[in-house]
Amino acid sequence: MDTFLLLSCLLIQCFLMIITPTMSQQSIPFEGPRLSAHPEFKSVSDHGIKASSTSTSSNTKFRTYYYKQTLDHFNYRPDSFITFNHRYVIDFQYWGGAKTDAPIFVNLGEEAPLELDMKAIGFLHEQAPKLKALIVFIEHRYYGQSVPFGSRQEAFMNASRLGYFTSTQALADYAEVILHVKKMLMAERSPVVVFGASYGGMLASWFRLKYPHVAMGALASSAPILYFDDLVPADGGYYAVVSSDFKGASQSCHDTIAQSWLEIGELAEKPNGLQQLSRLFNTCSPLKSATVLENYLILMYGSAAQYNRAPVYQVNRICEAIDGAPKGTSVLEKVYAAVVAYNSGTNLSCYNIGGYRPPSETTEGWTWQRCSDMVMPIGLGRNATMFPYSPFDLQDFMNTCYSVYGVYPRPHWIVTEFGGHDIDLVLKKFGSNIIFSNGLKDPWSSGGVLHNISDSIVAVTTTEGSHCLDILYSSSDDPIWVIKQRR
Repeated sequence: MDTFLLLSCLLIQCFLMIITPTMSQQSIPFEGPRLSAHPEFKSVSDHGIKASSTSTSSNTKFRTYYYKQTLDHFNYRPDSFITFNHRYVIDFQYWGGAKTDAPIFVNLGEEAPLELDMKAIGFLHEQAPKLKALIVFIEHRYYGQSVPFGSRQEAFMNASRLGYFTSTQALADYAEVILHVKKMLMAERSPVVVFGASYGGMLASWFRLKYPHVAMGALASSAPILYFDDLVPADGGYYAVVSSDFKGASQSCHDTIAQSWLEIGELAEKPNGLQQLSRLFNTCSPLKSATVLENYLILMYGSAAQYNRAPVYQVNRICEAIDGAPKGTSVLEKVYAAVVAYNSGTNLSCYNIGGYRPPSETTEGWTWQRCSDMVMPIGLGRNATMFPYSPFDLQDFMNTCYSVYGVYPRPHWIVTEFGGHDIDLVLKKFGSNIIFSNGLKDPWSSGGVLHNISDSIVAVTTTEGSHCLDILYSSSDDPIWVIKQRR
């Protein structure tokens, strides 16, 4: 079996040079899909550093603060007590005040700078006026301005410094900031509800389980907390849902895509085949292997399904381009039409398929997280009917991570730390006050909690829903089902 590449190769530029297996019908190495909701104050103690007020939209006014966060919450080594400035923001405009015990809504940041959540996640602001709630957004460590060791370059220097970059450390960060904010505002009696989208939703549900004395409830939007170990059947999972979404949009579109992999491989094997593929797909730089094109297409189809929402339904747009091609159009020409359609339907001068893209904070950070504790076994199972069969290979994945960082992942730690096996029985006994919200057309819903576990651990699902749509700002384009889901 060829190496099953599930890492983002942008973190280390030579990564693509280290692992460049050839295409086979049995296995297609590819980068893994992202977890993300969006497609790519005054203190009374020495922990708070006052900053200026900021505004991110016409109806939100945040004040920015920095808490002197502890680097390592779980050890007593000398370097454990190093601190860094941990950014959080507060919107006071709806708050009823500490004297009224008005609630505090806290959004737990995920794998991106804080600004992205502040601009996209609107559910808190739309609900806060009804309950006179305070709104707090907290940034995840190692993203945005919440970076230890003085700079991103220093923080990402080696695995020793990245070793403090874990989900458990992030949860402890959130607990410290929330308790600090309550003390700062003399709001110890104000109940806290945590919110999160995607990875942030996973953190929100885990926070409620780990810190029930800090948060009385959690809303976890599109949170695949079961996508670890063998909790998701190997033949199901993310790309099985992608295949189902495309089949539901158009059987002929699904079948064309399924046929294309063989044709890409056969053309690539011919003399000058890669040059022909480069011309056909109008790439900005010559393709070095068929795998590069396959990776791009797999991620494109996954992203289209994950973020298939108004006003542009990407799955439908891709299938319309494929099915609407003139009679006599070849399979690969139809797939190229899909690429054009996915890129806003614009015929660009060229398409950056396999070319260098500067690594983003999310790319760098999430690659490490995938290679440490967030090991999510995403493969192309037998139910991923639109794709060639290529199961997840844990050992190859671990070896790849070691070649990059010099340390191996801990693939079973999340289930050990937060649970997952027999989740119904376990959460029914000790969990409470968690809402798991999922759209069933979101590929990540395959790892989500999709049924009620108890009277207070409930699942809200929508048949047509996509990734995190329910927690974003309302829009005039919203379909009726998402309006009902938010209610």
